[in-house]
Amino acid sequence: MLAPIAVAVTVGLLGWAYQALKAPYPKICGLPGGPPITSPRVKLSDGRHLAYREMGVPKEEAKYKIIFIHGFDSSKDLNLPVPQELIDELKIYFLFFDRAGYGESDPFPKRTVKSEAYDIQELADKLQLGHKFYVIGASMGAYPIYGCLKYIPHRLAGASLVVPFVHYWWPCLPDNVSAEGFQRLQKSDQWTFRIAHHAPWLFYWWMTQKWFPSLSIMAGNMAIFCPQDLELIKKLSETPSVGQEKVRQQGVHESLHRDIIAGYTKWEFDPLDISNPFPQNEGSVHIWQGHEDRIIPYQINRYISEKLPWIHYHEVPDAGHLLIFRSELCEEIVRSLLLG
Repeated sequence: MLAPIAVAVTVGLLGWAYQALKAPYPKICGLPGGPPITSPRVKLSDGRHLAYREMGVPKEEAKYKIIFIHGFDSSKDLNLPVPQELIDELKIYFLFFDRAGYGESDPFPKRTVKSEAYDIQELADKLQLGHKFYVIGASMGAYPIYGCLKYIPHRLAGASLVVPFVHYWWPCLPDNVSAEGFQRLQKSDQWTFRIAHHAPWLFYWWMTQKWFPSLSIMAGNMAIFCPQDLELIKKLSETPSVGQEKVRQQGVHESLHRDIIAGYTKWEFDPLDISNPFPQNEGSVHIWQGHEDRIIPYQINRYISEKLPWIHYHEVPDAGHLLIFRSELCEEIVRSLLLG
């Protein structure tokens, strides 16, 4: 009598575990049951689509062409406060796009640092931007920039990593540097990143379970923002980005969860293995870091910059994680990238 009960309980537990670990299927744009397609898109060689948005002068008239890579829980529709006067003065063309799984771009369960870099290259080619282009990546949108520096450096005219993502398990980081940065995070975020790195198969369950707190930013924990960031959040809330409601429309797992997993799983390379893409100073690479940033610890980006002296490191003393949304800093970021 006990044996059948034990079998039934075991089967039930296995079934529950399977359902708890298995993410729902995404609602793909343009397919039955999925959101409508409202933005221009390009079709990649593997059949996926990337949605994009253009801003600035027409690319045929542009002197500088910049691809901007959005961060976590964002999209191509973010309001980047680049002064129109700067755009007109330097004749800048901007290209924004939804990274895989975000907004109206098709999900890609196998997304990696490498695949993100090649998505950028293929997007540039589909839109005929020319052989070289500039890239700016903010926060989680900076790990694709590392991919560009590693895999397609010959395509870059320059690169800026703004409050860039850091991987606490990069082999290049001394234990004390990694630990100092990691311990500054909220405990729930520490566990979230550990699971993304060591047990990505468990990540969907971790992000949807109710017993323990997971990612602070998704839980609305404002303690992760410094006072300067809180002021910017209040200001930005007065003019929310058009299209923000589309960011997660294909599924939280395909957009946000997979972004974290792609960033924190083991990379094929170490940042300190990257060679200077501009040995003749024909371009430049920049890291912009807010000293008061509570999301990305400055200690790690400062260390990376010290070990790679060809990176121009800008540590802003009175800025936090959202520094690019300060118009004067946004202008400085763009000017330094294009003009040195």
